[in-house]
Amino acid sequence: MSAPKVAIDAVGKVFGTGAGEFLAIDRIDLEIAANEFVSIVGTSGCGKSTLLNMVGGLSEPTFGDIRIDGTPVIGPGRDRGFVFQGYSLFEWLTVEGNIRFALEKSALSKADKAALVREFIQSVGLSGFENAYPRQLSGGMRQRVAIARALVYKPSLLLMDEPFGALDAQTRGMMQELLLKVWEEHKVTVLFVTHDVEEAIFLADRVVVLASRPGRVKKVLPVKLERPRRFDIVTSPEFSALKREILADIREETLKVMALDPA
Repeated sequence: MSAPKVAIDAVGKVFGTGAGEFLAIDRIDLEIAANEFVSIVGTSGCGKSTLLNMVGGLSEPTFGDIRIDGTPVIGPGRDRGFVFQGYSLFEWLTVEGNIRFALEKSALSKADKAALVREFIQSVGLSGFENAYPRQLSGGMRQRVAIARALVYKPSLLLMDEPFGALDAQTRGMMQELLLKVWEEHKVTVLFVTHDVEEAIFLADRVVVLASRPGRVKKVLPVKLERPRRFDIVTSPEFSALKREILADIREETLKVMALDPA
């Protein structure tokens, strides 16, 4: 791998103090290349979202170092875009207004901003809905707006935390295919957190499986499936083999957690 876009070096996170202190993440090492798509999976509570928030600068590591293009992460920055499970749209703004809001502090001219907004509305398949309000959109359409808003100011790193978790299975599959199309068009590095193993494999160049309590890197699996990908690839033997291996790893971690904390 060439110089990494994201370098996570022996990062850990402790919550609480004294007797209530809890080591959530312990010495995670991970490098992510420019334009790479990396999925993170693991049991609930293994630290997936915590790790994502630290890369995004929303939370500080207790120890260790995170660098983006060699620069230490010391807070949020416009080099990173976020998409969460909740759509986080402004209900009083239209589709166009929500996306344009991300360019408020940009030095671009009004005409250039308008052109960018049009480009990304088209990119996520929302042409014709520019003047619609979030309440008038389906869940999948609202998440398309959130993706366009996160990408319109051209971040080099997109951080996604269960962005399709609230969608029905059919819409979720369509959104996964849309995300890959947008990713291929705009050449952005993606760090994607999900509980869905099929989703993780379908989207990613590599899948990172986290161990639990504390969160550590248990395994990193390359996904050597041809791109561009169609959703029927999930029936291939290669896909099924990867899915079995990842599910076995997650099950092993789940059983460990249950042994530590029996109901």
